[in-house]
Amino acid sequence: MFATCPKAMEDLLAAELRALGAESAQEKTAGVAFRGPLDLAYRACLWSRTASRILLLLSAFKAQSSAELYEGAAAVAWEDHLGPDQTLAVDGALEQSGLSHSKYAAQVVKDAVVDRLRRLFGRRPSVDTRHPDLRLNLHLRGDEAALGIDFSGESLHRRGYRLQGGPASLKENVAAALLLRAGWPELASQGSALVDPMCGSGTLPIEAALMAGDTAPGLLRSAFGFLGWKGHHPGLWEGLLQEARGRREEGLKRVPPVWGFDRDPAAVRAARANLARAGLTGVVKVERRELSQARPPAGTGGIVVVNPPYGERLGEVEELHSLYRELGRVLLERFTGWRAAVLTAHVELAKSIGLHAVRIHTLYNGALKCRLAHFEVAAERRFRTPLSPQRALSPRGSLSPQVAWLPNVSVGPGQGQTLPAEARTSPAAEMLANRLRRNLRLLGRWARREGISCYRLYDADMPDYAVAIDFYEGRWAQVQEYSPPAHIDPRKALLRLKDVLEVLPGLLGIRPQDIFLKVRKRQKGVERYGKLASRAELQEVHEGGYVFLVNLSDYLDTGLFLDQRLIRALIGRLAAGRSFLNLFCYTAAATVYAAGGGAARTTSVDASRTYLDWAARNLESNGLEGGRNELAREDCLAWLRRDKRRYGIIFLDAPTYSNSKSRNEDLDLQRDHLELLSLAIRRLERGGVLIFSHHYRRFRLDEQALRDGSPVPVRLEDISRQTLPLDFQRQPRSHQCWQITLD
Repeated sequence: MFATCPKAMEDLLAAELRALGAESAQEKTAGVAFRGPLDLAYRACLWSRTASRILLLLSAFKAQSSAELYEGAAAVAWEDHLGPDQTLAVDGALEQSGLSHSKYAAQVVKDAVVDRLRRLFGRRPSVDTRHPDLRLNLHLRGDEAALGIDFSGESLHRRGYRLQGGPASLKENVAAALLLRAGWPELASQGSALVDPMCGSGTLPIEAALMAGDTAPGLLRSAFGFLGWKGHHPGLWEGLLQEARGRREEGLKRVPPVWGFDRDPAAVRAARANLARAGLTGVVKVERRELSQARPPAGTGGIVVVNPPYGERLGEVEELHSLYRELGRVLLERFTGWRAAVLTAHVELAKSIGLHAVRIHTLYNGALKCRLAHFEVAAERRFRTPLSPQRALSPRGSLSPQVAWLPNVSVGPGQGQTLPAEARTSPAAEMLANRLRRNLRLLGRWARREGISCYRLYDADMPDYAVAIDFYEGRWAQVQEYSPPAHIDPRKALLRLKDVLEVLPGLLGIRPQDIFLKVRKRQKGVERYGKLASRAELQEVHEGGYVFLVNLSDYLDTGLFLDQRLIRALIGRLAAGRSFLNLFCYTAAATVYAAGGGAARTTSVDASRTYLDWAARNLESNGLEGGRNELAREDCLAWLRRDKRRYGIIFLDAPTYSNSKSRNEDLDLQRDHLELLSLAIRRLERGGVLIFSHHYRRFRLDEQALRDGSPVPVRLEDISRQTLPLDFQRQPRSHQCWQITLD
């Protein structure tokens, strides 16, 4: 099957389909390919909040000409799907095809269908483009044709409650995507409120209530494309409807306060009529109010979501700045402590709100590219534009980052050394601020374009400031100070560190207490990085459409290696239908990608109970827990020697050194890599792929010895460069990575 959706929503749709039980859900441009039984297709039509259409794929074939397209379409057994007395319509879409027009291609398919049925029955179905019994879908890309049945009929964004929208109305599935990006389901489960101060015809409040009330968005519709299909199972469908009705009845009892305001009386009337059709009268409250009079429900916290006017022409955009400034004033004065999510087609309008956006997502409202800006509303987070170096480098602010230092260089209260009280920001810090500001502009633009919310902002770019700075979700920063050489005056190093900590809060628009400070030093002998603190706070971050839990305070490494972002994506692409083994799995981020990419089964091995518990939570956070995703607590070398199962994909992210308490022997990567890799290669299926990576800068792979020792021929490819993300390319040896394929 294939589910279509607006661009930039593919990850949300894939997550929905996986939650519904889809197998091998693979994100494509403007859609997701997936597999499953018939009831999954029905559930997707009924429950998906982000899909536009659900297509049952019947045939794929070469079609370089209209004759080949006709022959390929005529070869499908249409008599199994459509009767001669029924009606049909064909929708066509072309990409880089030799055929010139989509309507012509659709006409060719229609002719092939009716000709086949006429030959079999002596009569043919007729065409009804508005309400056919069966709607067919043709997608022709280059010379590859895909032909299927549209199970949706009318686009799924048409829920059935809205007769007409206002001038800036959102499609219902785009509104749902906005709410999902804003974290509304979690907030609603906690009893938080939602307010839309410019609700128009009420789409956002209605979608929010349907989501919070466990109401299937398709439950309000009377027609679906599969109802006229000969393969339809009415009993199966009716059972799903009954289940959905029961869930709605219970779910609507739990909807937290949801409010919509609008200044336009006609919009308020339309919103109330839509509420009535959605069965939400009394569940959602809509009132006529000016933006300046918007207030939260008494005694609640929550989120403000708003889709304000965009402005179609330059003059209109200029006039809207005052409206956005008023929105910012209302948020600061009335909604302190709340979150806010604002959708706009013009980033400069979002800046007029006067708050620093903690993250930005791209959404498409029809063909219009929009930005969804997320804010955390607090008076002290008022964004100052422009931020002058003098303001950013002011030495008077309090310095209270979350400090997690190794014991011998501690600077926190009562932990040894402290920053000198008389220290002041050095002149060189202005150069640092300029470099950070430049990086933030360039990397921030790249991260928003790529949908990346956690990235390395700075990596010892300037010799005097030997730190790495990672920026998470626009909310937190981790500062890792590389241990300075012995000839550097420790006091001077502390002053440089103070410069960093003074600059960051104002520059990033975050609180000092949301900066986490750590020192990375070279390990000797059997030293290992241990636990640095015991706060046990896990923060939720996002990558590639998945959710991961990171610990910014307790460990030197947070639980998500940002430099391996492209390696994880590669694993996700390779994993479909194959078994996956993750050795030294750590928090199993790669396993999440593999399972989410459709791996038949996964096995994740690590000797640490802490990491495996963390891994289990990562899988659970993405709806991937269960029997197909095994977690094994065991030393990896011992496991490879014992377990004889074979895998299509193996990820071996080896530590430089390990002296696990669970075994008597230690592991030295340079010394032991041949044994480790040889054992892993023996666990590969024919044609299987081993991804081998590490962070040991002085490591040398003995390729010839590995080939000589392998029982079967292997191909080795150094993919370190291809898998190094843009934000880590200042340190090209951040990791090394090889792809080893079993011929």
